[in-house]
Amino acid sequence: MKKSEINFTVELDNDNIPETISWNATEKGDDQPEETKSISISLWDHNQKNTMRIDLWTKDMPVDEMKRFYIDCLGGLAQSVLNSTGDEFMSQQMNDLCEKLVEHVKKENTQ
Repeated sequence: MKKSEINFTVELDNDNIPETISWNATEKGDDQPEETKSISISLWDHNQKNTMRIDLWTKDMPVDEMKRFYIDCLGGLAQSVLNSTGDEFMSQQMNDLCEKLVEHVKKENTQ
């Protein structure tokens, strides 16, 4: 059986706030870790029937990029819902919300 690993390294300051986040994966193609400003990981606990989440971001992650990151996450989830369940209604509703959020962020950036 083939195995694949994804690893995250988080460097914290004295107040336990992430300063740097890097990741690497066996399927990535090289051994060099890449830096990122934010990660969002969700795991389904089938025993408890709930989601466990890890959301981390560095203290220098700009707020506008954080909003874009979460809009992109939601859009990715919309595609995943469609691919995994075939539920076009749910996927479209999520995509519609993404469009509304993009407009909201655009308005914020012009003020």
